Amino acid sequence: MTTVRASAAGVRRAVACALAAALLTGCAQSVDPIERLGRKAAQKVRHHPRPAVTGAPGAPAASPHAPAPGPASVPSLRPAPAPRPAAHRVFAPRARGAVPPVVTRVPTRDRVVFLTFDDDAGKDPRFVGLVRDLRLPVSVFLTHSVAGPGHDHFGQLRALGAGVENHTLTHPLLPGLGYVQQHAEICGQQTRLKGRFGTAPHLLRPPYGAYDANTLRAAGACGIEAIVVGHAYAEGDRLRPGDILHTPAGARLTETTKHLLHRIHTQHLTVAHLETYL
Repeated sequence: MTTVRASAAGVRRAVACALAAALLTGCAQSVDPIERLGRKAAQKVRHHPRPAVTGAPGAPAASPHAPAPGPASVPSLRPAPAPRPAAHRVFAPRARGAVPPVVTRVPTRDRVVFLTFDDDAGKDPRFVGLVRDLRLPVSVFLTHSVAGPGHDHFGQLRALGAGVENHTLTHPLLPGLGYVQQHAEICGQQTRLKGRFGTAPHLLRPPYGAYDANTLRAAGACGIEAIVVGHAYAEGDRLRPGDILHTPAGARLTETTKHLLHRIHTQHLTVAHLETYL
């Protein structure tokens, strides 16, 4: 019996040792509460991939909140303000009847050009909107046929500040006429335009740019202060300060004028009222 009890006791000791070893192996993981909290916190951290940097080497990375770049800004066609006109009048007023000068360019160092149109500017009804939107200083030379109240196009231009000037009554070739006929053409249109717009013109553009000695005498007698011939603008022309541009009119006058304004802008010029210089 004693031997059996001793054997049983040995078995129990062996089983107890085996269980103790198993328990020690299974509990190798730390049970420290602080360590457990640290592991849980580490598991919650999300690792984001680092964003790629584009652009020139060494350039700072763009902010993720920066707005996307927009289209390149288009410079406005509105001309820059012209110089103050008070001191720029190039011709002193002349006595009535004095022979007026013939002007092809304004002698000025100001970086300005002048936009002038004849009565066919009424063929494009959008032109008034362009002058209004860009506050464009222009001058129009009119004949009898478009000076009446029925041509509100030019009344609107006048209300926007356009200069209204003389282009004769019936648009004849003046050198083919005598003094009396030229006097009637010029003075008759002076009266007509004064009655329509309230003031008489002081500039004359002879039709086709043609004139003779009788034209100068008749213009002076009618109160004209300068004969304006100007420069017929053509695509690609190099503009110069003081140019009086005789702009081709027609149904596409608005597009033509926009293109010309772009040329004026790129050549670092602006547009001024012709009447402030002459």
